Amino acid sequence: MKVLVIGSGGREHAMAWKIAQSSKVQMVYVAPGNGGTALDQRLQNVAITDINQLADFAQDEKIGLTVVGPEAPLAAGVVNVFRARGLRVFGPTKEAAQLESSKAFSKDFMQRHGIPTALYQTFSDAALAHAHLEKVGAPIVVKADGLAAGKGVVVATTLAEAHEAVDWMLLDNKLGVQHVAGADGAAVPRVVIEEFLDGEEASFIVLADGKNVSVLATSQDHKRLLDGDAGPNTGGMGAYSPAPVVTPNVHAKAMQEIILPTLAGMAKDGIPYTGFLYAGLMIDSHGNPRTLEFNCRMGDPETQPIFMRLKSDLLEVLIHAADGTLDQIELQWDRRVALGVVVAAAGYPLDPKKGDVITGLPAEAEDAMVFHAGTTLGKDGKVLTSGGRVLCVTALGDSVRMAQQRAYEYMNGIHFDGMQARRDIGWRAIKAR
Repeated sequence: MKVLVIGSGGREHAMAWKIAQSSKVQMVYVAPGNGGTALDQRLQNVAITDINQLADFAQDEKIGLTVVGPEAPLAAGVVNVFRARGLRVFGPTKEAAQLESSKAFSKDFMQRHGIPTALYQTFSDAALAHAHLEKVGAPIVVKADGLAAGKGVVVATTLAEAHEAVDWMLLDNKLGVQHVAGADGAAVPRVVIEEFLDGEEASFIVLADGKNVSVLATSQDHKRLLDGDAGPNTGGMGAYSPAPVVTPNVHAKAMQEIILPTLAGMAKDGIPYTGFLYAGLMIDSHGNPRTLEFNCRMGDPETQPIFMRLKSDLLEVLIHAADGTLDQIELQWDRRVALGVVVAAAGYPLDPKKGDVITGLPAEAEDAMVFHAGTTLGKDGKVLTSGGRVLCVTALGDSVRMAQQRAYEYMNGIHFDGMQARRDIGWRAIKAR
């Protein structure tokens, strides 16, 4: 079977890498792919990003399954286009993807269906938003209502930070996020201001086929740029799986109080959900999870350690998911811990530098792999940086500490100018033990 993976990040590299291990695979195409997928002889990059052209390619090449990695094409309706042409595709429709593409839609949905989340209000008027901030105080969370590539959330510890975030998102609209219609029909930006939730974060990701659900291994991301969870928020500086904070009790609550009600609510609203569903959880000191956000795709960098641990044939799993028969399979997992360290470009997250030569990339090992994200191949065959998060160095180990040690050992020879990486990925789990 020929498979098409849409996207160019570390998530898509990990997906394509895992799918290519299936004995049923003839070829895995990645559109548009990156430097890492270009180097893998089992994969072939396709320089297409236009949705209709992707559908044309899938028809012409007789692609048996298309898997959509990133949020932007999902929000743009790629699944709708593929389904309209009778093509097998895995991912949520444009309507279902609003769980991620609109923070306001997501919060309203959770409130309507009784799904535990933070208290919130939505604003398009900056003056009203500022007045609300003065009323509720800090810490407080300000979110841009739209896709912002992981940069649309500000956890403000002071009122000054919160006011600055509102101006940045509403008045300056620096993020260029999705707009909503104003009272006069004009397009205006919108923010969601919600209460700050205290606790420990975890990523809870499932596969849904519209009727059935299959739970992936738990994971924990590290959002802050610097060691000790300091510095600005990023798209993620590393992750590991499983996450000890997701105890059996937390797992059961997440399923019964969040995941299953969400899928039932979407069906009730006439928007059955098919695809990866990612619930970002905040787990309090009593083991109660609340929903920070929904993503309508796998997380990045969570995908890399999760798929390092997956022993099942991913292609077979995804076919069942696309065909509505997830109840016929059971996922198998490596008992070891997987840990991934993101290597980021100089200037990330605000102004990442591009075009630097990457040297010292190690060969794939049985227990370790370097997944590419923001890379491209130069004309001379050298690997160059082309984005903020450049690589995710991922390794397996018998414990979090051993996986951490192996990942950093594997990363040692990699070099490019100004590279950034945290040195403490997995620290919460190690501290807990």
